[in-house]
Amino acid sequence: MTSMNKAALKALLRERRDLIEPEDHGLIRPTGQGRRARGLSQHQVDELTGRATHTYNRLETGKYPNPPVDYLRQVARLFGLNEQEWGSLCRYAGIGDPPSPLSSNSGLEVPGVWQEAVDGISHMAYVTNASWDLLAHNQPWGDLFPGGRIPRNTMRWMLLDPDGRTTLLEWRNVWAPLVLPQLRAALAQRPDDETLLQIVKEVRADPDLGPLWQAGGAHIHPDGDERPILHSQHGRPGHVTMCAAQPLTAPGSRLIILIYHPGEKKKHSRVPMLRSRDSR
Repeated sequence: MTSMNKAALKALLRERRDLIEPEDHGLIRPTGQGRRARGLSQHQVDELTGRATHTYNRLETGKYPNPPVDYLRQVARLFGLNEQEWGSLCRYAGIGDPPSPLSSNSGLEVPGVWQEAVDGISHMAYVTNASWDLLAHNQPWGDLFPGGRIPRNTMRWMLLDPDGRTTLLEWRNVWAPLVLPQLRAALAQRPDDETLLQIVKEVRADPDLGPLWQAGGAHIHPDGDERPILHSQHGRPGHVTMCAAQPLTAPGSRLIILIYHPGEKKKHSRVPMLRSRDSR
């Protein structure tokens, strides 16, 4: 739980409320002394969300401590908030990060400029959506795959594709136990995602993965990890250092950059964390 930011909450809600045309919801534009002509009235928000009079006023003025997530979601959808604004609304209202995306379709697409962005990265780089479907990749990433057989879904490739189990060295002991918790965490966020549900079904039925799935695991992101790999063009073992980030408009999507090192991994300490000069 975080503290409420009343000023930011009011500014966000008031700005977005002003953009909603009452006529679009079958309502009459309120008039009268002191009433601005723009947007929905606070009372109309109560009508459209099925809440008691003054409920929305309490929210917008910061007099509604710990508002229910389902109510915030109603308001966010009525106002047409995007995922970034949804996150801001939850934080400004004092409940912290959103417990789930605003829409079930969230995280399935990213702005097209991401293809240009990954093309500009010299290391292997790719972007997947929240279901691990491949959205964009650069040529160095494509060069990793034998015969150019680039997977449509990277989670399925890492866990279930024979090529993945060959390319990802020490697959059973290093890759699979660390990838499965990522799948579990994604499903917790998106329990109705058909792609993830199908992958989980196949994982449970797989003789190698089924026991690992039942065993659980807490490792849910690869950022900073080093793992062994067999690069199709080099033809000998190497390893990659993994960098992971998320496009902000698509919760659950991910940008992965793989820094390739030929040869076996050398025993050394993890690369030190980057810190600002003031914190050193």
